[in-house]
Order: sequence, then structure tokens, then C-alpha cells
Amino acid sequence: MIRSLLFLANMVITGIPSALLFIPWCWITGNVLPLYKATRFMLSSSCRVAGVRLRAQGLERIPRDRACIFMSNHVSNLDPPALISLIPGRTSAFMKRSLMNLPILGTGFRQGEFIAVDRSGNPGDAQRSVAEAQRVLAKGTHITTFVEGTRSPDGRMLPFKKGPFFLAKASGAPCIPVSIYGTEAMLRKGSLRIHSGVAQVIFHDPIDPNSFATREELMRAVRAAIASGLPEWMRT
Repeated sequence: MIRSLLFLANMVITGIPSALLFIPWCWITGNVLPLYKATRFMLSSSCRVAGVRLRAQGLERIPRDRACIFMSNHVSNLDPPALISLIPGRTSAFMKRSLMNLPILGTGFRQGEFIAVDRSGNPGDAQRSVAEAQRVLAKGTHITTFVEGTRSPDGRMLPFKKGPFFLAKASGAPCIPVSIYGTEAMLRKGSLRIHSGVAQVIFHDPIDPNSFATREELMRAVRAAIASGLPEWMRT
């Protein structure tokens, strides 16, 4: 548990001063970048002190002139820190609505324009989340989404949710498939114990959603790209 405690301690030591300084700064100036950069440093340094090394491939494939939708598989709670630490520019993300109500953290999420998602299955709620994501993309901020909607219990790919592909077709933003593996062994689902290791993060070539007639075809293309970067046992 020592690595887990180091991770948590670093989050507290770097996170609390950052929140006290940069959340009011964002309120006063409307500039969220200092808060976002401090958050990236908090996440990346917490990974380092816990022995979690990040190894990225394909960063050069990411367009620098427009906002993208990063679509990743999800095998561990270490995936969000890994992705946010590596994605160039600023990214928003879909997040459970309950997390937006947390003290201090919820304020930071709202200032960072993270997008609240309800898991009620209500079509109206889903449409509102997609509309909010379109607004964020139009401002030049990336969107990051774990397209399975939840963590895989054993590392194998799960069926994809349709929401991110509604967003892609509606916005026309390039989709960047992302393959993550290694984290499933460092922080398993249901465990609090972090093990040292290497998180492999592969950014694939952008996929133009306008090249596909339907969301289903786009989904299959994204799934094939993500699967191509994973060990074979995880592709099923």
C-alpha cells in the first residue's frame, strides 16, 4: 500500500495549494489554464512518485490546429491520470454527475468545463451532454472519453457506448483512438493497491467521422484501431 499512500499524499500536497490559488484566480480572471496546468502536474507527479511510468506513442499524429475527441479503452483508475498527463493542449472529459458535486474538486471540474453525464438512460439527458460537449469542442478544447463507459473488470474490451459517436458525427471533430494497457496490472478494479510498472498509451491516426455513413461504421473503425494497439488477449 506504500505506493498508493505516496500517490494520495502527492495529490494532497500539490492539489490543495493549487486549488486554493488557482480556483479563485479562475473566478477572478476567467482563465482556467493555470488551474489545468497545475492539475496536469499533480497527476503526472503523483504517477511518478507511485512508480507508474508513462510511455506514449503516436503523439505526433495528433492534429495541432483543431479540437479532437480522444476515444480510449478503460482498464484502470490510473487511465485518466495517464491520459490527461499526455494529451497536448487542454482536454475536457465526460464525468459522472455525482463527481461534479464534490467539495473543491467539483468546482475545479466545472471550471475546467468537464461534462456531467447521467447514467439514467434518459435520451434528453444524453442529448444535453452531447450539446455541452459540442460547445466545448467549438471553443477549441479537446474531449476525452472512455468509450466502454466503465472499466473493464479483466482488461478485455467491452462493448462501446453510442454517445461519443453521436458527438463525433454531430461535431465532425477528428476521433483519436487511444489504446491503454499495463495499468490493468498496476491498479486492478476493486483494489486500492498500486503496483509499479509502465503504462503504455498509444495514440492512433485521426479518424474523420465524416468519412463514414453511419455511427455504427465509425464505431467499428474506432474499435478496430484501439484493438490494434492492445495485446491480443485484451481484444476479445
